[in-house]
Amino acid sequence: MLAAGRRVACAVSGGVDSAVAALLLRRRGYQVTGVFMANWDPLDEQGACSADRDCEDARRVCQRLGLPFRRVSYVKEFWNDVFSDLLKEYELGRTPNPDIVCNKHIKFNYFLHYAMDNLAVKLLQGADLFKDQTFFLSQISQDALRKTIFPLGDLTKSFVKKIAAEHGLHHVLKKKESMGVCFIGERNFENFLLEYLEPQPGNFVSIEDKKVMGTHKGWFLYTIGQRARLAGLKDAWFVVDKDVSTGDVFVAPSTDHPALYRDLLRTNRVHWIAEEPPAELVRDKMMECHFRFRHQMALVPCVLTLNQDGSVWVTLVKPARAITPGQFAVFYKGDECLGSGKILRMGPSVYTMQQGKNREEALKKGEIDKIDPVT
Repeated sequence: MLAAGRRVACAVSGGVDSAVAALLLRRRGYQVTGVFMANWDPLDEQGACSADRDCEDARRVCQRLGLPFRRVSYVKEFWNDVFSDLLKEYELGRTPNPDIVCNKHIKFNYFLHYAMDNLAVKLLQGADLFKDQTFFLSQISQDALRKTIFPLGDLTKSFVKKIAAEHGLHHVLKKKESMGVCFIGERNFENFLLEYLEPQPGNFVSIEDKKVMGTHKGWFLYTIGQRARLAGLKDAWFVVDKDVSTGDVFVAPSTDHPALYRDLLRTNRVHWIAEEPPAELVRDKMMECHFRFRHQMALVPCVLTLNQDGSVWVTLVKPARAITPGQFAVFYKGDECLGSGKILRMGPSVYTMQQGKNREEALKKGEIDKIDPVT
């Protein structure tokens, strides 16, 4: 939602949240135009796409509310700036978060300039913490936020639905929550990726004894913490690491295996909402705060260490499960979202450190002649 004086361009997706946002803006006296963004071309793939139905639902919302309606297309921009990056990240063996990149490039760049200038603003968590969107907005520029209104920020989801029902917006009220990749939606993601990336067969390998447990079509199809469905095995095994050079996907026989837990990571250059790192971090080179790397996960206490290149080391108070390269580490101080950085490196897992200690103890006792490298 982007404001210029009392005129507002409100992004309408065909869902209940954007419908009520448009309604509330109109009630608050803004001259609202509903704008639907078409960012995915279903002709580029096999199968169905809901974009046309969503566009029609958005048009009906505007018709019901008496608002002008526009449709804009960013298909080329979405492909170049978001989807190509997603494919590249998977090819590098990382697990990307396209919704954060999409907000940065599409909604708060191209759409911002389509709609339409200063004071430093803060990005605060919404009243409904379960639906809070600051995680996905953590790469947005200060300039964009100065021009942005979040009409639902003080409302819970249940109250949003109540408002929609009171105003006859039943066709969007009954729709399921939009999930999946930004603008692409839910689908069989393995088959979807294999329409665009060449298969790269490899092995599932046990992290404990290096035994080959099965084969896969490409390490880029798996993310850390994901269940690996191994043919012929009833017990659940989980992805704990990947070796891009060999194509091996390492698995462990428990959802809480210590190989899934780490307490150290490094990001790329952090994007700070306020445009500069917090004064405490600049002054002391270290700062306590909280972070999350998945939407809706509980905030984790951590210590940031600022590097000269603007990246940070993140040391967790206690190990967290399934930290994943390619995801964004999003930082918070109280209710304020400070910004985020992409996770590029991780420290050793709890399992690796345990194995290292076991080898050191065996060496001291003379049970082995040397310490083998710990993978």
